[in-house]
Amino acid sequence: MKKLLLTLTISLLFAPAAFADQPAQSLPMPAYGKDKTIPAPHIVKKTLANGFTVWVVPRQGLPRVDFVLAVRGAGYAADDKNHPGFASLLAGLLNEGTARRDSRAIAEAAQGMGGSVGASPAPDGIMVSANALASYAGDMLDLLAEVVRTPSFPAKEVQLAKANALQSLRVSETTPRFKADRAISQAIYGEHPYGHTEPTEQAIQSVTEDLLRDEHAKRFRPEHSLLVITGRIKEADALKLAQQAFGDWKAQGPAAAATPPAPRSAKPVRLLIERNGSVQSTVRLGSPGIAATAADQVPLRLASTILGGGFSSRVNINLREEKGYTYGASAGARMAREGGSIIGGADVRNQVTGAALTEYFNEYKRIGTELVPKDEMEMNKRYVAGGYLISNQMQRSVASTLASNWLVGLPPEFLGQFVPLIQKVTPEQVREVSKKYFAPEKQSIVVVGDKASVGEQLKAFGEFVARDK
Repeated sequence: MKKLLLTLTISLLFAPAAFADQPAQSLPMPAYGKDKTIPAPHIVKKTLANGFTVWVVPRQGLPRVDFVLAVRGAGYAADDKNHPGFASLLAGLLNEGTARRDSRAIAEAAQGMGGSVGASPAPDGIMVSANALASYAGDMLDLLAEVVRTPSFPAKEVQLAKANALQSLRVSETTPRFKADRAISQAIYGEHPYGHTEPTEQAIQSVTEDLLRDEHAKRFRPEHSLLVITGRIKEADALKLAQQAFGDWKAQGPAAAATPPAPRSAKPVRLLIERNGSVQSTVRLGSPGIAATAADQVPLRLASTILGGGFSSRVNINLREEKGYTYGASAGARMAREGGSIIGGADVRNQVTGAALTEYFNEYKRIGTELVPKDEMEMNKRYVAGGYLISNQMQRSVASTLASNWLVGLPPEFLGQFVPLIQKVTPEQVREVSKKYFAPEKQSIVVVGDKASVGEQLKAFGEFVARDK
């Protein structure tokens, strides 16, 4: 028996040598699985007597409840021309003190419930998010209501927030990316508030506790608010808690003015922001786009991914992988409630600044004139759908997506409709929206770089105005 085992062992050890001269056989890759969609969630909807909207999305899973409160018209688009970026300070200070608690007490209360509470600004609104263990759902919703309805904007916290904002601005001002992004936004939107979301030193310095309180009263109103509740909670319980926390909320004074429509077209500009001694150029191309609810929005989203929305996108493969001009290049559409933009950009070596712009325009022309091949269409559809599905797996992501969609005017059903709509986009639709929105002749160009190194290269693209910031 031992001799037999020894023989078998030796045979196995030396077996590969017997097949060394035979070619390896590769097996074909298995077929992709069928694309899935996000099941349309069962949403219980109710509007309270004061106009406050509540959506409840019960989900089984961890004993946790997530809340996202979206306030339409409270974001950057509501900032006046003297206070660009004000919404960021307003959002950041909501949980730094209320009529009942200071910032530390708020943080300790949230932590004691196994969760957190905080706010973030967007062009079309402010979203305040909170979460807690399911057993503390009522307590957390009360804390969320306190933060949203009765912020006190303590002088000490306001001064600290302003100091931090000024320091952050001064750091940002040293970076070419910040300067390029600010300049291309202004070229696209002109005087519209979508183009002025970055603060200035004067704007930050002029913020006071009184201004914060006045703006809070204008912007935070029940009839402009949506609360999404998702997690392990019964529908009736969630609605009851929402009524208790927000049912008696009343607006104070006049509301902020509605955001006007953003420009649909703009005269292209050519701008060189001088950065003497820079060894690379920061390049931006941009033009007005469309609103998030526009008829072309789904095909344009897919076209943006194909052109410049990922590592395998055309502009990145061209400028990074094939030409070696940059570490990364992007291009695509950005959409808000009242309009949008088309923006592309990369950081490139001085010597290839003009060549990089040429390649950008070549790709813009190609996607607007040629049909995207079938394999490329399918790859990008899977990429868009897969990323969307992954990003909306967690209940807090579902709540955030529903609230974000509501801010820009999309219905709750769009959560489940997006993937099927992406799958239906045709190559012809991609070509048509690309021809319309990525047309090279519509693009403004902003370059941040060394004039002595890149000035001559830029002449091929028009007459550039030079300035230092």
